[in-house]
Amino acid sequence: MKIPLAERIRPNNLTSFIGQAHLVGKNGVIRKMIEQKQLVSMILWGPPGVGKTTLANIIATQMNRPFKILSAISSGVKDVREVIQQAKYKQDTILFIDEIHRFNKSQQDALLGAVEKGIITLIGATTENPSFEVNAALLSRCQVYKLKEQSQADLQNLLKSALANDEYLQKKEVDLKETEALLRLADGDARKLLNLLEMVVEAVPETKVEITDEMVMDIAQQKTVLYDKSGEQHYDIISAFIKSIRGSDPNAALYWMARMIEGGEDPKFIARRLLILASEDIGNANPTAMVMATNCFQAVTFIGYPEADLILAQTATYLASSPKSNASYMGIRKAQQLVREKGNLPVPLHLRNAPTALMKKEGYGKGYKYAHDFPNNFAEQEFLPPEISGTKLYDPGKNPREADLRKRLQFLWKNKYNY
Repeated sequence: MKIPLAERIRPNNLTSFIGQAHLVGKNGVIRKMIEQKQLVSMILWGPPGVGKTTLANIIATQMNRPFKILSAISSGVKDVREVIQQAKYKQDTILFIDEIHRFNKSQQDALLGAVEKGIITLIGATTENPSFEVNAALLSRCQVYKLKEQSQADLQNLLKSALANDEYLQKKEVDLKETEALLRLADGDARKLLNLLEMVVEAVPETKVEITDEMVMDIAQQKTVLYDKSGEQHYDIISAFIKSIRGSDPNAALYWMARMIEGGEDPKFIARRLLILASEDIGNANPTAMVMATNCFQAVTFIGYPEADLILAQTATYLASSPKSNASYMGIRKAQQLVREKGNLPVPLHLRNAPTALMKKEGYGKGYKYAHDFPNNFAEQEFLPPEISGTKLYDPGKNPREADLRKRLQFLWKNKYNY
């Protein structure tokens, strides 16, 4: 059986691992764990193809510890208990569970005691928010580390590494004339990038292969497959679904959703994406969208298939037909960037609580104006640290609902913010 390119060049040490510098770089927490030989149970959370499995392998290899792998798709409680039993005789065993979010409560509960007693060190990998899919008891016993989507630079380095280290690619004398199509189709997924590269190279019978963007697009389109909820198309189709709703096309939204439903996709997965979209892409342009999406998630959790498809369809078409705004999304991203740039600026004294006499003496709370004591329930004062005074982070979108919000903010803050 032919080993895929992604597996052939999988790194076995941190030196050759590409990306995730915040975890494995010079001051990365996982690098320090390996260097200090002090490992804790953890959940690696991130999109597909960012190195979760590879990182787990590297941890086990560099710490020279027994390594067991289970897939949540094909393993059950019996498999978990067998690994735990074996681990009692093999100290320091690391158990890696891929797609741990697919484990049900009883399967996750089977891990609890072994993790708590240190019989195994658990490394779980998930593409889903663990606070939704991993039960609280198990989550409290693990550190959660978020892996980021691979950057364009990381993917470029990965292509160079593949060409330099894989015998098959070297024999084919691959010349990467253009990489834009490969990078765009990969969409931040390293595994997908390598699969695309290998697919393009294999499609050319000649010994020498000159890769162009046009060639990549032609071959990729020819090789498109049906929806596979455990494969790459899972992520491509959910992407098309979300973009269709964002683009206000309920017809396309229904088509892509039907592809997922017919493929057996978990209705909670679809409902969760709708809930995120309701805030990210609609927001204050139609606050009811969040209510609809929340109720949808709760309903499909209770009902399941086959009737859940009706609830999903109603919500998807409503969200697709709603006015759109990403103003709240952009606002929090700007605020987070500001925090990263400016650090922890002190809270102005007049905004601080003063529960003790000493704090009052120090000026805590002095000069604060209680909004409800003033006309329009508003009193102009400073709410930001002086270093960033006047910084506008929320800019209401151009839609009827947020137009009303903008008018109110213009009236209230005419002397400070440029609304």
